[in-house]
Amino acid sequence: MSDSDASLFLRMDNESFVRLTSYITREYGIKLPEAKKSMLESRLNKKVKSFGMTSYRQFLDFIFSDEGKHEELFNVIDLITTNKTDFYREPAHFQYLLDSFLPDYLRRYGYRNLTVWSAGCSTGEEPYTLMMVLEEFKKKHPPFIYSLMASDVSTRVIQTAHQGIYHKDRIAGIPLELKRSYFLRGNKNENLVRVKPEFRKKIIYRRINLMDNSYRINIDKTALDIIFCRNVLIYFDKSTQEKVIKKFMTCLRPGGLLFLGHSESLMGMNMPMKQLKPTIYQQLS
Repeated sequence: MSDSDASLFLRMDNESFVRLTSYITREYGIKLPEAKKSMLESRLNKKVKSFGMTSYRQFLDFIFSDEGKHEELFNVIDLITTNKTDFYREPAHFQYLLDSFLPDYLRRYGYRNLTVWSAGCSTGEEPYTLMMVLEEFKKKHPPFIYSLMASDVSTRVIQTAHQGIYHKDRIAGIPLELKRSYFLRGNKNENLVRVKPEFRKKIIYRRINLMDNSYRINIDKTALDIIFCRNVLIYFDKSTQEKVIKKFMTCLRPGGLLFLGHSESLMGMNMPMKQLKPTIYQQLS
């Protein structure tokens, strides 16, 4: 950063940092320790100055006002929340679906509609990966049907996911036959690809805050068979993690699966769930 840029960079005072992070933790469950202060400054600096404001105190007074809550608070949350994801991230999860869960599901329930929720879907890589896995399974079992919902607290990333447009480097690790089946190359920009429209329509997107008292899930008007919530709980404290998982369990069928991220677990929690594989849990009957 040059001297001129540094002079324009607004620093967040401690009172504003505590005020903002306390709100984020209370309303969204996300922990933001002191070490995250510079990250907040870098993400919010441009937004603060776009309003012609010269301090974070002034900015927070606005976004927490009635007008600011209505017009800008969600935009600020979008800027703060972390959204890191990849196609086929933690591939063992998808392989387990193909090799174990889906064949067993057909044996047990026939062609009953499979219901899946990607909670904390970020920019869409996870739900589109799930869509490809389920479509590939469907090719071998044509009557197979499924319903797939994806959600996030950030409206910005939901919009990105819904559009299904990615830089070609994002799909570099996907096998060529899957790229051809599910993606279109951009006409005007050869560095962009887009999920084909018939597959974008396979996913229902909703904005859901996992801190809500309950999740109004309505897929096929039944309980869910699978919930993916990976690398989301790591941002919550232990008590909030337990509350979220208990709410997940009210949405799952007996025998339904919960997939967590590689650094997450139910260890130390008193939950009626059985661990099938690392970070794969099954709700008991």
